[in-house]
Amino acid sequence: MITKDIAYIGVNDKKIDLFEGQYKVPNGMAYNSYLITDKDIAVMDAVDVNFVDEWLGNIKNSLKETGREPSYLIVQHMEPDHSAGIDRFMKTYPNARIVSSAKAFAMMKNFFGTDYSERRIVIAEGDTLNLGEHVLSFIAAPMVHWPEVMFTYDSKDKVLFSADGFGKFGALDTDEDWACEARRYYYGIVGKYGAQVQNVLKKAAKLDIQVICPLHGPVLTENLSYYVDLYNTWSAYASESSGVVIAYTSVYGHTKKAVEILAEKLREKGVQKVSVTDLARDDMAEAVEDAFRYPKIVLASTTYNAEVFPFMREFINHLVERGFKNKMIAFVENGSWAPMAKKTMQRLLEPCKNITYAENGVTILSALSDENLKQIDSLADELAG
Repeated sequence: MITKDIAYIGVNDKKIDLFEGQYKVPNGMAYNSYLITDKDIAVMDAVDVNFVDEWLGNIKNSLKETGREPSYLIVQHMEPDHSAGIDRFMKTYPNARIVSSAKAFAMMKNFFGTDYSERRIVIAEGDTLNLGEHVLSFIAAPMVHWPEVMFTYDSKDKVLFSADGFGKFGALDTDEDWACEARRYYYGIVGKYGAQVQNVLKKAAKLDIQVICPLHGPVLTENLSYYVDLYNTWSAYASESSGVVIAYTSVYGHTKKAVEILAEKLREKGVQKVSVTDLARDDMAEAVEDAFRYPKIVLASTTYNAEVFPFMREFINHLVERGFKNKMIAFVENGSWAPMAKKTMQRLLEPCKNITYAENGVTILSALSDENLKQIDSLADELAG
């Protein structure tokens, strides 16, 4: 139980390997759902299609001793990992009504061929639903990270049901640091919509919140300012920690060698955190996470087809489409006869705002030279300053 009246009825997915078809989740995922017992009983959100039977079983077991059925299904978010059970729920509980935003009902018609017109309650910003002692108020959270999203606040138990906000990768039986996987989740999935997250955080700041119930990851009950402060930092595109990220691609090892020398020199100069990522082999989502986390980033790439190596292009595209800004960027490029990587990377980064480019850089012509070692020294001095 989360509170005396609020129970967890979600599920753990330990079979999934890629979330949304791209994010590695070695510890699985949680699809959270909650049940509020009052004069009227409300279920908060559904679950992924592979777990609908388990979820319906959880509802039944939670209500077994009461002999009662849910009065409402509240749908905060229509992404299929949270909405796949809607139709089964409505057939299982024919007297229940469904509560959601107008945009969500339009999506339901797309998914299920119906918008439940005879059983729906359309809610918007500021509307309330009285369950008895629990009065739920609804907070519009558009583009966090879909346009139909609503948060829900329970004034009795002071609980914020935050949809995908404050979520993380990993099943609930996983013992791991919250921030690491929440950060990777945020920048991968929500990161483009920082302004929208800032808007809903301002609304939430007016509420007395004692518990946060997200749709992924653990229920948050202690030190809530820690989580809110991180979300403020992330959504403001501010750097969370000091350090330097070096993201590189290398074909025959010469660019990699330059990166290794630069990383060692940065550590020697007192840079406490130097994150080095091989974009061809390491998790791209973690590379994106680090690029947003730290204030300085080195992009090191070979020239390829008179432009830039494909994995570097993909990485920069990930940054640009998530609104990358407020950073210092330096370049290490390699080209045996016509180095073009730096020029291409700068062109790809043009949409990014408030970017400062380092005065120093490294241009390798095939293999490292004595001049390159001097360039690396100068770049290390600038980045460590």
